[in-house]
Amino acid sequence: MDAGDLKIFQAVAREGSISKAAIALNYVQSNVTTRIRQLEEQLQAPLFRRSNRGMSLTPAGENLLLYADKIVSLIYEAEQAVLIGDKPVGSLRLGSIETAASKLLTPLLAEYRSRYPDVQLALATGGTHELMQKVIRHEVHGAFIYGPQNIPDLNYMKVLEEELVLIAEPRTQESYELQEWLSKPMLFFEVGCTHREQAEALLRDQGVPTIQVTEYGTLDNIIHGVSAGLGVSLLPRSTVVQAQSRGEVHIYSLPEPYRRLEVGFIYPHSEHLSGAMRAWLSLLKTDEKGS
Repeated sequence: MDAGDLKIFQAVAREGSISKAAIALNYVQSNVTTRIRQLEEQLQAPLFRRSNRGMSLTPAGENLLLYADKIVSLIYEAEQAVLIGDKPVGSLRLGSIETAASKLLTPLLAEYRSRYPDVQLALATGGTHELMQKVIRHEVHGAFIYGPQNIPDLNYMKVLEEELVLIAEPRTQESYELQEWLSKPMLFFEVGCTHREQAEALLRDQGVPTIQVTEYGTLDNIIHGVSAGLGVSLLPRSTVVQAQSRGEVHIYSLPEPYRRLEVGFIYPHSEHLSGAMRAWLSLLKTDEKGS
């Protein structure tokens, strides 16, 4: 059984369709279809139920997925063990929440690249929950997420604290009360966005009965949507100060219990961290002490 086939099988099981798996893997769709069919023929069992709504695992597929996860994880461990050495080499695939990508990651990546030019860097952005799954599945070696988090089999390192603020359109009444802002639609990166949990707690504290959530994709889209009066949002102050200086949004401070926002870095528990990852963690710890 080919390890590459198992990775393709994992992707289809995770995405629920051939087309989405092909995009995630950067493969041609027909290649993914062929590899799944070959795997089913080899095992002489159907692994997926196919319908207009996508693909779901059969009992045989569910059983195979348990072993595929273990095998792929062991392959990852083997790769890391081989890459252990004094000189960082190979690849380092990182993930990051979008709000940390520019302020935090850009200078770190520039410093890392200047020190270790033989390491091939790659960066993927996403939401906290999505990135946790990517680290668990070894699609990235580590990721910056909102914390604190306690995740089995993953290490969590606190990196920095941010101030969470409310942003609203600039053409507004300064006399507006917080409850009035919180009654407006809230624009978030994703429905499972970490900020939503704090928003829901804040609404309960302020006596606002419901939260209207609009998923708005990217940081720029959220800022433009707020500026156009489509709603408000909760974001780290560092990501919106420039938009405020340009007159695109107005920033409001939140009550003390809801201002704190922590960013941390997660990576797998492992005795076999590559030289590239060990160098990255060392740089993070040095940056944390200096900040």
